[in-house]
Amino acid sequence: MFEVIPPREEFEERVNDEEEPAELVARLALQKAADVAARIDTGLVLGCDTVAECDGTILGKPADAAEARRMLETLRGRRHHVYSGLCLWLKPGGSPVVRVERTVLRMDRLTDHQIDDCLASGAWRGKAGAFGYQDGLGWVHVVEGSESNVVGLPLELLAQMIEALLPHGELAQQK
Repeated sequence: MFEVIPPREEFEERVNDEEEPAELVARLALQKAADVAARIDTGLVLGCDTVAECDGTILGKPADAAEARRMLETLRGRRHHVYSGLCLWLKPGGSPVVRVERTVLRMDRLTDHQIDDCLASGAWRGKAGAFGYQDGLGWVHVVEGSESNVVGLPLELLAQMIEALLPHGELAQQK
């Protein structure tokens, strides 16, 4: 059984211009997990954060349609990356474990009309880089890495981390 306990709003995306994308998502995943870990006694806490990056510019979740348009215009016809930071924290007594996954993507050269359609749909809301791979857009392609990472939770990395942290089913024994 699991329970979703969101971190407090103050732990959501705070970009520091001095951080590389991998450092940013690792820090945010740890901060989110630490906030939740402080509020529970027992369990496995998962914190995650995802950003897109193109030519050194971090593209988080757009605040409005104008920012979403700028992001899509930046990404169209180009390669870019999606980074997700994962933090697992076993309570009680465990220490946080943080890892980062990176996926390389290519976006087709979208027309202004295609960008208008995307913005009108509202599908950009709450999505790093202003697009959702899981929406089946057909104009974003994984070149290298994990598809689930692009959706926001790299399942392959999560499975590896859980296996390393709980190699003999210790979580099931905590019940």
